[in-house]
Amino acid sequence: MKQPAPAHESAHSFEATGPATTRRSAIGRLGGLAAAAVLWPVASARAAVDAASLPEPKRTRAALYLEAREVPAFIDAQGGAARVLFLDLRTRAEAMYVGMATPVDALVPYVEHQELMTDWDAQRNIYRLEPLQDFVPEVNRRLSEKGLAKTDVVVLICRSGDRSSRGANRLADDGYTRVYSVVDGFEGDLSKDGRRSVNGWKNAGLPWSYKLDKSKLYFPRG
Repeated sequence: MKQPAPAHESAHSFEATGPATTRRSAIGRLGGLAAAAVLWPVASARAAVDAASLPEPKRTRAALYLEAREVPAFIDAQGGAARVLFLDLRTRAEAMYVGMATPVDALVPYVEHQELMTDWDAQRNIYRLEPLQDFVPEVNRRLSEKGLAKTDVVVLICRSGDRSSRGANRLADDGYTRVYSVVDGFEGDLSKDGRRSVNGWKNAGLPWSYKLDKSKLYFPRG
């Protein structure tokens, strides 16, 4: 974020000092502004989510959280998209029918529907979902494709923050150390009228599309 110089830092104030002092002073001020531009998004991204305010299903052992609206600035603060692995953990059907965040590197479902979708989850009133056994290997593959390591930043997004938290814990078990969960997800939390209109990637006006990129999608690998 480029910030304007304060009003008192005019050309006239530079003329009042010697050339060497002016250069040091200018460099110091510019360095401070650059540092602020880098550190501000990181600090705000970490401070905006109070872990104690999150329901248990959204909490992770590492307690690294982001709100959807913070993700773009946070990724920029890490050095840009090339330094972060950004994954969508929803099912393939969700990506196809609900759309997908444009900056996401890949779709790696944490759970998936059974092939024939014959079993019903009475508690959640949906077709039963099963853990994707290929989850960690697929994340590892996508990480390797970007030339990143398990110590680099990984950002996980699902529908509303539950699966991304479980995915973060699963990756932590595999040695990942900086996995962030997007607590409000792609669609956001439910409002009182049962609509997902409270928060989330879509409601924040961030870029997304129904048009999918095949190279980003998940295909079982035999």
